[in-house]
Amino acid sequence: MEFSELVPLEQMSAAAQWINSVFGSFDQAILSFYHNLHEAVGTPLDIFVQYFTKLGDGGIFLIILALVLMLFKKSRKVGIGMLLGVLVGAIVTNLTVKPFVARPRPYDYLQQYRDWFSAVWHAKFESEFSFPSGHTTAAMSAMTPVFLFCNKKKSWAAFLFVIALGATRNYIMVHYPSDIIGGIIAGCIAGIVSYLIVNAVYNKIVSKGGKLGNALENFDIIDLFKKKSA
Repeated sequence: MEFSELVPLEQMSAAAQWINSVFGSFDQAILSFYHNLHEAVGTPLDIFVQYFTKLGDGGIFLIILALVLMLFKKSRKVGIGMLLGVLVGAIVTNLTVKPFVARPRPYDYLQQYRDWFSAVWHAKFESEFSFPSGHTTAAMSAMTPVFLFCNKKKSWAAFLFVIALGATRNYIMVHYPSDIIGGIIAGCIAGIVSYLIVNAVYNKIVSKGGKLGNALENFDIIDLFKKKSA
């Protein structure tokens, strides 16, 4: 595995320098915990984490899940909210905040993090900047509409997926804990925006009726299969 040269703090953007300076001790303490966990448990946990973290790659899993939910009338609003949330989250994070902050990955900043990364992760390097976590943003932007649209006594459990995915990004040393916090905040904002847009537009379209309104309100793939089997 060939690494590029480490990036000195003074060569980073002002935003990246500020985040590293303010959250440096916090990040190191938590990343140290995950490295110690890796050393204590080893390969079984490494394999689980490496597969679980792929659920956030490109938001593909979340997009597929959203599309499936859109096929059922009871979960259509949730699916649309998730899909729009992931899209808004990607715009906020990947096209706006990441290039502005331009924070290098942990393994591009300190040799210690580089050694920890090499010990647990044997796949490709991440190609983008570190702050905020795109995986966490996507997960939070999708799970926030789930929480808001569904029964909140149960739907809060959706955030456990966000926490677990964020933890895997720290475990494999491709993100700082502060990146995860940033992703949660960005994803929450994106998810709320998505919820508000879907609620307003969806209800307006349905109230007007017509082919699109009737389809949104009444189409259910289960009914389609029932007709075929009848």
